[in-house]
Amino acid sequence: MPRVLVLFAHPAFEKSRVNRRLVGAIADLDGVTVHDLYEAYPDFRIDVAAEQARLVDHDAIVLQHPFYWYSAPALLKEYLDLVLEHGFAYGSQGHALDGKVLMNATTTGGAEVAYQVGGRNRFTMRQLLAPFDQTAFLCRMTYLAPFVVHGALRLDGHGELDAAERQYRALLVALRDGTLDLGRATEGSRINDLVEDA
Repeated sequence: MPRVLVLFAHPAFEKSRVNRRLVGAIADLDGVTVHDLYEAYPDFRIDVAAEQARLVDHDAIVLQHPFYWYSAPALLKEYLDLVLEHGFAYGSQGHALDGKVLMNATTTGGAEVAYQVGGRNRFTMRQLLAPFDQTAFLCRMTYLAPFVVHGALRLDGHGELDAAERQYRALLVALRDGTLDLGRATEGSRINDLVEDA
């Protein structure tokens, strides 16, 4: 069974509504490891060797974070800068991540219509997350379309948010069980539509 690592990065978890619910929806899944980077490294002193070993031990890596200034929170960027070293993750001798899966699971304050060509933010989420896609390519990983929850500030607690929780859980179960169609999951702007929310 593929093991899934969720690298969770939220600098204000106590204020989070949507990301906290998403983490709660997957916390009890066997074969899924949730690693809270801000809890583990409040001082940003990342244990590179430990994190590299954690990546090697998992088959799929999910970067779960709020969408901050068209990217990820600072600690997740620091993690990628330090942990994905030349000779480990890429380069002629860097094959530790070959064949693994990488994807983003992110939340936005704005509505989906704002993240379209011609919309307020001018680009799709897939386009805005292109640096992560390229990181996966450089590390010989398979990059999946992102899981995106739009309009996080406006989601009601019992309808849309419940559906997002169920959908996220179903996605990680499919990733863990190897039942997700990776060919289809690499295409499109969001992976959300490939999983049932039941």
